[in-house]
Amino acid sequence: MKVIEPHIHMIARTTQDYERMARMHTVACCEPAFWAGYDRTSANAFHDYFTHISEFEPTRAAQYNIDHYCYICMNPKEAENITLSREVISFIPEFLDRPTVLGVGEIGLNKNTRNEMKVFEEQVELAVERGLLMWIHTPHLDDKYKGTKMMVDYLNGHKGVDPGKVAFDHCEEHTIKMILDSGFWASMTIYPMTKNSPPRVIDSVEIFGLERMMADASGDWGPSDPKTLHDAVFEMKKRGHRDQDVETLFYNNPCYFLNQCPKFKPNPEIEKSVAWANG
Repeated sequence: MKVIEPHIHMIARTTQDYERMARMHTVACCEPAFWAGYDRTSANAFHDYFTHISEFEPTRAAQYNIDHYCYICMNPKEAENITLSREVISFIPEFLDRPTVLGVGEIGLNKNTRNEMKVFEEQVELAVERGLLMWIHTPHLDDKYKGTKMMVDYLNGHKGVDPGKVAFDHCEEHTIKMILDSGFWASMTIYPMTKNSPPRVIDSVEIFGLERMMADASGDWGPSDPKTLHDAVFEMKKRGHRDQDVETLFYNNPCYFLNQCPKFKPNPEIEKSVAWANG
């Protein structure tokens, strides 16, 4: 079966990881802009970073027949600095028309502060104006539910937001329902030591179903491994789920979401109405 990795930070991974992913039948990956493990010292550092993920990474991935796409944004962890954030946001539009840029992300909240929320709102406007996809980061700490609800409530009250073009990431059991109930997409992030484990991801699928659900391994500069996505594939198969449902979670569903951007090339194997009817 084919696999799509909807959220991974390949700038922090080796070329060998691309080879491993290709051997595990990954045909496409998406790289949202994120925190580099340290606070950048200038807006120019962000400009160089956006250039890297929109120009260099697609060429590195192509060596292994993987389509590489990205999202551009000011990430929530550095969004506390409003002045720097607005300087970065001012040149984001020049990247949005590039052939592998799918939308704005990963925007969101880190500590649920007023400044973070303001930067989130300004980038939502940028996406809405252009009809782009949004990839949203939910807080990692104890305030995950509070931060997720803040963003869900804001987006629900925004008349210009198409919920079908919005995906919330790092979702967990206590946040998934409110996201799905509002018509958004929910993606579950798998890490070896933190966030969801492969069994926990499949538990959530068994509770909430397949509709508008995705999973991602989110390999980055910390303890992480792109293989964890395929560990979840194995877990779902081990539990006896139909091959069609496994393929829907790890390939078709990302296609349904990402195909809303005409730049995204892979197509689903079956229609949504069929994939979600008995899932």
